[in-house]
Amino acid sequence: MPSYVLVGPHARDRAAAETAEGLMTSPAVTARAQWSIVEAAREMTRQQVKRLPVVNEAGHLVGIISRSDLLRVFLRQDSAIREEITREVLRDTLSLSSEEVQVSVVDGVVTLTGRVRQRSLIPIAMRLCQAVGGVVTVHGVLDSPGDDEFGAAETANPDSVVGYTQRH
Repeated sequence: MPSYVLVGPHARDRAAAETAEGLMTSPAVTARAQWSIVEAAREMTRQQVKRLPVVNEAGHLVGIISRSDLLRVFLRQDSAIREEITREVLRDTLSLSSEEVQVSVVDGVVTLTGRVRQRSLIPIAMRLCQAVGGVVTVHGVLDSPGDDEFGAAETANPDSVVGYTQRH
């Protein structure tokens, strides 16, 4: 049977509480509506709470912010990740068209499918995609017409193997 230890100055009172008032933190830890997300996150960490009531200038409750609300701000949509990889990594940096390499993104997992001009571009594309914000993992199902002058030296490197998976 597990044993539970309550700590803190009011642990005994809280253990015997029968009302919300007996359990609540007083004074209330709140966030102001005009605070930045960073300010709210710091206050939650400082006060060791999972949720913060948000109040306006008059002190009236206008909402509640939770840890999951804060996390959602930093998670990127798959469509935004796909767009950045397609435009900035493949087109602008590597000069690869969407006909050569197709990009799919599901829950931050990127899959590159297609054919590149030079085998040496495969590990480069994989690494550049991995550096994009919000990417969890990159799978490459890429092919090339043959080795180029750099590809022959890369053959022993697992980063250059077709189907290689790069994890962050």
